[in-house]
Amino acid sequence: MPTLTLTGEPDADRLLSDNPFALLVGMLLDQQIAMEQAFVGPQRLAERLDGPLTPAAVAGLDPDQLEALFRVRPAIHRYPGSMAKRVHALAVTLVEDHDGDAEGVWRDAADGPELKRRLTALPGFGDQKARIFVALLGKQCGVTPPGWREAAGDYGQEGFRSIADVVDQQTLLKVRAWKQAKKARAKEAAADA
Repeated sequence: MPTLTLTGEPDADRLLSDNPFALLVGMLLDQQIAMEQAFVGPQRLAERLDGPLTPAAVAGLDPDQLEALFRVRPAIHRYPGSMAKRVHALAVTLVEDHDGDAEGVWRDAADGPELKRRLTALPGFGDQKARIFVALLGKQCGVTPPGWREAAGDYGQEGFRSIADVVDQQTLLKVRAWKQAKKARAKEAAADA
């Protein structure tokens, strides 16, 4: 897998590049905080664990222990309690349904729709998050089963719409600008309704 540059922090980006579970956790955390901070979260968690960041290690923790790790300053997420629960549920699902192999979720997906279905079956991965992750896998990780762009929807197109399009600081700023414009359009449409 290529070296991702999603966070601007070399250690965090290296972990995301080398550890499929870390990449899934980063995507899971990408909610109600800055994208790059969400994807730094796995590195912070890895630093706080007594060993490598794996689904088995996280699933084996008592949920209250995991929440305590999320709350250590700087907190891993703005909502440490609920996000720790989601990460724990993700880890348990990966252990129980995928033999602890996070990459197995996408490694042998026959096509884009199957890949998206597998992702939406994971705790914390709704339709939009799954489409963004399909785009990230396709655009930056070489995971391109037939139909992946269609499964990713708008996020599979060229442009600067999500973390899937972030390759450096400049593209991060372009994605942020696109998201802000999208929110402004939605707010304007709601006001007109």
